[in-house]
Amino acid sequence: CQTPYLRPLDILSEVVPAGGLAHGMRVFQVQGVRGFQLAASRPRALCFPASRLFIHCDRFPEEFSIIITLRVLSVPAKRNEYVFTLMAEESPSVTLGSRPPCTMQEKAQFWFNASRRGLYLCNGSAWISMLEVKQRLDYVEEYQNLVTNSETMGVEVFTIPKVGLFAATANRYTPPGSAIYKWTDGKFVPYQNIPTYQAQSWKYFTIGKKIFLAVANFEQNDRGQEFSVIYKWSRRKEKFVPYQRITTHSARDWEAFVIEGEAFLAVVNHREGNNHNIDSVIYRWNPRTGLFETNQTIPTSGAYDWEFFTIGPYSFLAVANTFNGTSTKIYSHIYIWLSGSFQLFQSILTFGAADWEVFHIGDRVFLAVANSHSYDSGMPAPSNFYAINSSIYELNVTAQMFVKFQDLLTYSALDWEFFSVGDDSFLVVANSFDGFTFSVNSIIYRWQGYEGFVAAHHLPTVGCRDWEAFHTTEGSYLLYTSAKEPLSKVLKLKTT
Repeated sequence: CQTPYLRPLDILSEVVPAGGLAHGMRVFQVQGVRGFQLAASRPRALCFPASRLFIHCDRFPEEFSIIITLRVLSVPAKRNEYVFTLMAEESPSVTLGSRPPCTMQEKAQFWFNASRRGLYLCNGSAWISMLEVKQRLDYVEEYQNLVTNSETMGVEVFTIPKVGLFAATANRYTPPGSAIYKWTDGKFVPYQNIPTYQAQSWKYFTIGKKIFLAVANFEQNDRGQEFSVIYKWSRRKEKFVPYQRITTHSARDWEAFVIEGEAFLAVVNHREGNNHNIDSVIYRWNPRTGLFETNQTIPTSGAYDWEFFTIGPYSFLAVANTFNGTSTKIYSHIYIWLSGSFQLFQSILTFGAADWEVFHIGDRVFLAVANSHSYDSGMPAPSNFYAINSSIYELNVTAQMFVKFQDLLTYSALDWEFFSVGDDSFLVVANSFDGFTFSVNSIIYRWQGYEGFVAAHHLPTVGCRDWEAFHTTEGSYLLYTSAKEPLSKVLKLKTT
């Protein structure tokens, strides 16, 4: 048979012909909802010759698919469910409207999301997409002005199961410290305040059933002590409580990861006094003591960021080195886990690197660096320290190294965030300063295959420091923080 020679078949008209129900069919009702059922005693009651489906073909192929299209002309005001039963005693249903619950009671039931034009199947715990019209990003709109305790150096968005969605902001001043916000009625509202000391970032992670949140403190406390703190979620108090203090040196970032079943936590130490060339530390979780213990130290230079990622069976850790005391034109390094420790894998020349972002598009692996400024005490000053290229690298499997894929002009870039809408991939950059003003557009780049990333949306920001993408049942959002004013913004991605 030739596959193009197919004709549509109205199965419903086969079930309910003009003269009444077909033999072996009956009307039944479940919770006030009417449907049709094929009697199990007559499983071949609804049958038709191959010629009804296949032109020029008098036998059915060994394999073929039937796509069922539902057309709903009107929906009763108080009921929006239609039940269909095909060759079974039980009655799978198709529910229309807002997202229904998906539990073991709804297992094998269907939900048709009219707004997204998608058909989903409940597997007993979550709705699995069966057929969906992919969304496309149309534009970005301002959704919420989030007033913060002070300027915000970083933000972490996370979900605590059965509790909710949260955002932890790393705020500059103590008091009042940093804040945790909870997503309530479609907005972030204050939930908990935590004393911090010029906090730079937060990291959310779990070990088994334990939930943690680590803050990177940049300055000493009022007693002259310098440490960062790991907080643990108390289910009884429904708050984060102090769990472990770790001595750090102008800490910029935490990264949590698991290798071969063991949990690790890595801190970026930026400087000790005026010395930027110091060790950053990787800690290993000791399940016996319930504490993190030093596992490995790695020399870094004014480092800003750790980025952990895996490729197949291999684990990697990339550090963004920013300043060695005389120059920002220095090498940042990628390490690979071999024989129980991280060993140097590749060095990449960067310019005040502030962030690494790893992402996948199909089976391709990319690594983007945010270059913040170009300065070298031994070289003539450039016309603009801050208008420089940030770069995207792609893993070359044959060469077993990352090679430069694309340069993008940025303005003191401090962060990259990768996100997807439907089948489309995006990168948004945090442009913070152009050499003249902190009011600089941050840009969303759209992946366009052979062209690479192309600027798609220009977003007005002020001293932009960090981006986080997140999703709720109401839609998709971006949250950006400002290091120059006590105001962060939630932007909503409008799709078509």
